[in-house]
Amino acid sequence: MSATVALAIFALATLVILAAGARLAGVADRLADRTGLGEALVGAVLLGAATSLSGLTTSIVAASRGLPELAVSNAVGGIAAQTVFLVAADFFHKRVNLEHAAASIENLVYGIMLAGMLAVPLIAMGGPDWTLFGIHPASLFLVGFYLLGLRLARRTRHFPQWQPENTQETRMDEPDGDNADMSLSSLIVQFAVLAGITGIAGWGIAMSGETLMVSFSLSESVTGALLTAVATSTPELVTTIAAVRRGALTLAVGGIMGGNLFDVLFLAGADAAYRDGSIYHAISGQQSFLLALTILMTAVLIAGLIVREKRGFARIGFESSLVLLLYVGGMALLAAG
Repeated sequence: MSATVALAIFALATLVILAAGARLAGVADRLADRTGLGEALVGAVLLGAATSLSGLTTSIVAASRGLPELAVSNAVGGIAAQTVFLVAADFFHKRVNLEHAAASIENLVYGIMLAGMLAVPLIAMGGPDWTLFGIHPASLFLVGFYLLGLRLARRTRHFPQWQPENTQETRMDEPDGDNADMSLSSLIVQFAVLAGITGIAGWGIAMSGETLMVSFSLSESVTGALLTAVATSTPELVTTIAAVRRGALTLAVGGIMGGNLFDVLFLAGADAAYRDGSIYHAISGQQSFLLALTILMTAVLIAGLIVREKRGFARIGFESSLVLLLYVGGMALLAAG
């Protein structure tokens, strides 16, 4: 595959992911209303997983082709990029800081679980190189951690021990009444088709991204964190902004937080696809840097969700400013290294 063809495939796949993502937010919002599961849970599980399928495909394909650093950088870089997308969504919500308006205990749980899950690969990298059928125990632990997080979030929704203070700017999770003419089965089919399209496009991103990496002499870390991760994360950007414009603020934040949680599972999938041992022992300090940076960005976001500042610098919250600063500075250091 030539560089020109790879660029064309990469651009086309990105546009396909972008178009499918634009539809997913509306369908997910309707599913949240029709099923009664709530915007935070649907955003974290359904929307987060669906918009992450392209990234999951990219990481698994890269790992199976013997590119562990590309696979891990794509996964963790996608989490970092998607966290920054909340900054973009914050700009679109003019009235008040997004993290103030989207008050949700479930999203706090997702953030805390995400920080914990991101620490697991760092621990695995410093531990012994053990595998069971070619899979490191940390990968199995990540899956269990994810399921536990979903259970805790569901429990806090039904049996909350504390509630955020409601203000005039708080937007609660309420049905919008615009989907009465659409059956639940139709919504599910639409959602599945759109999710499948993003997954197929992710395969195109992975294959073309490998060619571009070789053609332009890019490192696996830079290619994963700055090229494939951003391209495969475009559904999160589109769905988050679309959800904000629909007034589904909890869905917007939940989609990012849940998508980030699901993205950590890319590491488990990549570890299973990587056949030369533990993927955690085949990566470098650049991936450790990405993991630590993303944990720090997540901690800042959690602080924003707790403090709930109404307005800050440039009409966004302090957490949005700090997340953007950390991301730009971190990516610059990664590219320079």
